[in-house]
Amino acid sequence: MAEQGPRASIPRVLTIAGSDSGGGAGIQADLKTFAALGVWGMSAITSITVQNTLGVGDVADVAFGVVAAQIRAVASDIGVDAAKTGMLSSVAIVEAVADACADVEIANLVVDPVFVSKHGDPLLRLDAVEALRRRILPLATLVTPNLPEASGLAGFEVTGRDDMPRAAAAILELGAGAVLIKGGHLGGPSADDLFTDRARNEWLEGERIETRDTHGTGCVLSAAIAAHLARGAEVLDAARLRKAFVTEAIRHGVRVGGGIGPVAAAWRETMAER
Repeated sequence: MAEQGPRASIPRVLTIAGSDSGGGAGIQADLKTFAALGVWGMSAITSITVQNTLGVGDVADVAFGVVAAQIRAVASDIGVDAAKTGMLSSVAIVEAVADACADVEIANLVVDPVFVSKHGDPLLRLDAVEALRRRILPLATLVTPNLPEASGLAGFEVTGRDDMPRAAAAILELGAGAVLIKGGHLGGPSADDLFTDRARNEWLEGERIETRDTHGTGCVLSAAIAAHLARGAEVLDAARLRKAFVTEAIRHGVRVGGGIGPVAAAWRETMAER
């Protein structure tokens, strides 16, 4: 048998999230994003959703022990330079993910606190919100809530730009290293996000693109940040880099199905083909 050559050096990123059978969000969107940004993508599936562009029809959670075992399996063999969480569904899964991430000492953890789908279908049980706040956020390098999610994490309603700094400060108090509150729900011509850590506050300005095809935006955003962290970017730089990437993913949204179409994580390849 021929001797194997040296292993390729490639950044390794793990997504801990639910499966979207329609391919627009969840692990499917994350893995597409990882491939587009040149990192090796791995997955720990938390839940299987029956989903298309019209909504979520059903959800089946993966056994929490199996979720944790997936994390430990890839970390012990392949290694993890960065990871992201998406749909965590239940208290048991939140607890199992927190224990496994702490055990394998994941250094760069991006937490996308997924509460509901783009169609408004619940993806995190109400009793799991406190477990997320208590167990996952203290492990997070960065948390990426939208305005409704920031409300749930901070404990008060976040509806506008003036509320965002106070919400970010409250989320930092829960133990997160940094917070990126997404401004997609803000009105007006721009979609500005607020980055906050214990030393910096910076508004990341962005173009608002008028389209209904926005399914998977939060997944692609958090996956892109995790990919840049795995490639060695500092957390604020990673947040800046993903802004342009996600804007173009929205601009090149895919018109499939009869409902809310997905953003295009592979927009660079799409442009190259034209």
